[in-house]
Amino acid sequence: MIEHPRRGWVDAVTWRFSRVAMIMPAIIVVIMMYEVFMRYVLEKPTIWVNEMSLWMGGWVYLTAGIYAMQQRAHIRIVLLYDIVPRWLRRCFDVLTTFLIVVWTFMTVWGSYRESSKALLDWERYGTAWDPPIPAVTQPLILVTMVVIAIQAISNLIMDWNTAYEEADPELAIDPEMAANIAEIKRAQGVSE
Repeated sequence: MIEHPRRGWVDAVTWRFSRVAMIMPAIIVVIMMYEVFMRYVLEKPTIWVNEMSLWMGGWVYLTAGIYAMQQRAHIRIVLLYDIVPRWLRRCFDVLTTFLIVVWTFMTVWGSYRESSKALLDWERYGTAWDPPIPAVTQPLILVTMVVIAIQAISNLIMDWNTAYEEADPELAIDPEMAANIAEIKRAQGVSE
């Protein structure tokens, strides 16, 4: 996959979030290997590895959503989007961004009290290790949603006057690939 170029400060922040998210699965694998070693070789299982891997996996899931929005890898009905004129694509983009912002506002509005209570009470997971997974994850969900909404607005602004192929590098044909395609066509006797 070709990574979408970073444009603006919002993309720069999102890019940093994504790099942390990309490293975390490797950390999860390392701590799980540690657990396997401790449990099956030394016969001294840990009480914290399972909860820590769940906790970090949740962070990866949330921050991956931010990265997906920055990369324009979110769900789009391309069958319809690709065949309509540019002005209608802009209407779709505005509508989509509006709905994301409304959804974010409603979710934050409805969940703020519960999330802040979990954080202020330092709500714990309720296991032997008892980490504060709810205390950290519930507010992180709301923060993530706000960042995704900001990224959606940034995408709308940055892509407004950009051609569709420039806005999404996956759609632009690499010059080397175009030359290879032309070579294959010539070899097969197909006219352009």
